[in-house]
Amino acid sequence: MMRSRFDEQLSSLNNSLIEMGAMIENAISKATKALVEQDVALAAEVMNSDNIIDEKEKDIESQCMKLLLSQQPVARDLRQISTALKLITDMERIGDQAADISEICVYLADQVYIKKLEHIPQMANATIKMVTDSIDAYVRKDLDLAEAVIEYDDVVDELYVQIKQDLIALVHEDAENGEQAFDLMQIAKYYERIGDHATNIAEWVIYTITGKHIDKQVCRRQCSE
Repeated sequence: MMRSRFDEQLSSLNNSLIEMGAMIENAISKATKALVEQDVALAAEVMNSDNIIDEKEKDIESQCMKLLLSQQPVARDLRQISTALKLITDMERIGDQAADISEICVYLADQVYIKKLEHIPQMANATIKMVTDSIDAYVRKDLDLAEAVIEYDDVVDELYVQIKQDLIALVHEDAENGEQAFDLMQIAKYYERIGDHATNIAEWVIYTITGKHIDKQVCRRQCSE
């Protein structure tokens, strides 16, 4: 009976994490659309939604604390709940970064872009995939998926390098491109950080499953062996 109740509470926790994951995925997607379409209203919507994401973090934190205090879990159950507390910190920061991207979108809304936004939306889609898969890996306790997320961060990093090179070339062509190039570079940096947070989530998922905390470089070596 006690275990059944505990399993129900864990299921509720997982559902809350899925809901928060959907919120941040939506925030990234809308921030990207606001950037591409120069939509100030949509950017404002993302910035306003950051408070809702923050409230969701507090709600999940409360669920975790109740489980820890009332059920006093051990071993893998304890790791699962403590990992959820780590996950929501990274997820909340992803929400912050989507809001930061949107804030720059508002500033750029009345400007003609110095280049077609090609790689930034690709980078955004790659980070959304990482966020979705990392949370799915936690809920499904899928070690292979968590490791794949860590590997996929290379895609985001490569796009970041490509964007940086493109923007530097544009500044060399015309110094007046410098200010907007800096803003677009900052946006790319926020996406790169989102990828890092998704990687953090995947690393904590691996800890939940194996009991061992493993960083990106170690995982890359082991995955390739």
